[in-house]
Amino acid sequence: MPEPAHLALIALLAPIAAAVIIGVVPPLRRAGKPAIAVSIAAVLASLAASVVLFVMYVDHPVGTVELAAWLPGSGTVLAEVGLRLDGISISMLVVVTLVAACVQIFSIGYMSDETPPALGRYFGFHSLFVFAMNLLVVAPNLLQLFVGWELVGLSSYLLIGFYYRKPSAARAAVKAFWVTKFGDMGLLIALLVLYGQTGDFSWDVSLSIGWATVITLLLFLAVMGKSAQFPLHVWLPDAMEGPTPVSALLHAATMVAAGVYLVVRADPLFSQAPFTQGVMAWVGGFTALFAAVIAVVQTDIKRVLAYSTCSQLGYMVCALGAGSLMGGFFHLTTHAFFKALLFLAAGSVIHAVHSNELSDMGGLWSRMKLTTTVFIVGALALAGFPLLSGFFSKDLILEAVFERGFVVPWAFLMIAAFLTAFYMGRVVFLTFFGKPSAAAEHAHEGGLSMKLPLVILAIGSVVVGYGGVALARVYRTDYHFHVGAVGIGATLLAFAGIGFAALVYWKKSVTPSALALFSPVGKLARSALVDRLYVALFQHGLLLFSGAVGFIDRYLVDGVMNLIGWLAIHAGRRLRVIQTGNVQHYVYAVVAATLFLVIWGLWS
Repeated sequence: MPEPAHLALIALLAPIAAAVIIGVVPPLRRAGKPAIAVSIAAVLASLAASVVLFVMYVDHPVGTVELAAWLPGSGTVLAEVGLRLDGISISMLVVVTLVAACVQIFSIGYMSDETPPALGRYFGFHSLFVFAMNLLVVAPNLLQLFVGWELVGLSSYLLIGFYYRKPSAARAAVKAFWVTKFGDMGLLIALLVLYGQTGDFSWDVSLSIGWATVITLLLFLAVMGKSAQFPLHVWLPDAMEGPTPVSALLHAATMVAAGVYLVVRADPLFSQAPFTQGVMAWVGGFTALFAAVIAVVQTDIKRVLAYSTCSQLGYMVCALGAGSLMGGFFHLTTHAFFKALLFLAAGSVIHAVHSNELSDMGGLWSRMKLTTTVFIVGALALAGFPLLSGFFSKDLILEAVFERGFVVPWAFLMIAAFLTAFYMGRVVFLTFFGKPSAAAEHAHEGGLSMKLPLVILAIGSVVVGYGGVALARVYRTDYHFHVGAVGIGATLLAFAGIGFAALVYWKKSVTPSALALFSPVGKLARSALVDRLYVALFQHGLLLFSGAVGFIDRYLVDGVMNLIGWLAIHAGRRLRVIQTGNVQHYVYAVVAATLFLVIWGLWS
């Protein structure tokens, strides 16, 4: 029987070994295909080790395996480098490596037009990304998690900016990097505060309510950046500038999932801070609704899915704020499959019509039946259609938020459920059943490397929802699916959203004036309101404040110091005249001073 630590090390180190080999062997990288083989072999090895680890140990948690002391000093050790192997980390390893493997295999066909050196660079970055996420997943403490967290940010920067010669892609990469780095400052400060209070980086220490609130609010700031919660969501839609498989990787099981996973992992800290949980419920609920409304008016298929990701992450954060660890992690798992499926299916469409715009699609059902079928499966799962994976996890979230008493966030989620079904119905009808465009006339399916991942993820989007009982065992809790009023209401809203989309975009029996409600939203979305607010805040807030600070530094602080120096210099020049260099003068001065002191002493 293989040791769990050995399996975990294979899952962790195989991708970084591939990244290093591709990086340090230029002929291999420049040739392209050998780099592809190395990268995919590594991710498949990581997947195999993760699956074996899951089958053998998910019901028998190993706990923390300490591998080495980190920064030891005078009798103390700052932290341990090791592996945290329990149901949460092991199941997450399977999700990450499976989605990553599907994305890499899909990329063989999707990226076939790229030059060999570009392919080598692309798959090298992919391998680095998988290693970073796996390192984050198996981290036994917050300090090691921080290392993986930052490597995920670096990898996302490299992949989003893959087409770095394209100005919009370069800007999107920098934007993603800095927005998430702003949130990451919260994690860094939280580490310092936690260590100052406990002398440890563990996420299961006991704290006072006050310190727990401070630390978890700082952690949540980092979560808002990585998991694209309002108002730090602005980087995620622009991240669509990367290749479509990159979008699938970012939006499914890796970068955006890292924030939610952090909350799940650090639940012992968050459970000590009810105020933070309340903030999470409100922020998550609002993000779910806000992003869903914007998704309704997007014309780029990838941007629809990007705002959908923001919305679904809002569901997860709201669930965790309501104390439903099971709901948040269950939806993270199901979402990884159907969102990766949707992005890759969208990539199949884009590959066929050479455009992201919905107006350049239409009538693809007759030409791309497999892509149409799997996209519909993913869309229905996302909409919470009965018996598909999203139905089970979303229902669990809605019930948990309602039972916790967060009525307004719950209402936000319910409205978002209707809008999710509507905008996904809109995409399906416009893309696959609308009037064919000129670009869609010659569309066709991709090769086997593109078809196989779609089928695997479509199967996962159906069957993973039935893993709730197994996932509940991971958390040592009970899970019994039941049909309640909340679930029935959400299902009816999903049906209503799909039906309304069919009336508007398929049957054309509803005039566009019926969508007048979304017109202002469309204008706000197209004008990038939140981005403009950030620019205004920077120009009229931060720059003015910086100017004021600069004025104080230049003219007050430096001015006072310069004045002191000027006075010293000029006083020295005035006093210099008494320094004649004549010894007799100095003797006269000493005698005069002595006589003065004697007379003053006698007088007093």
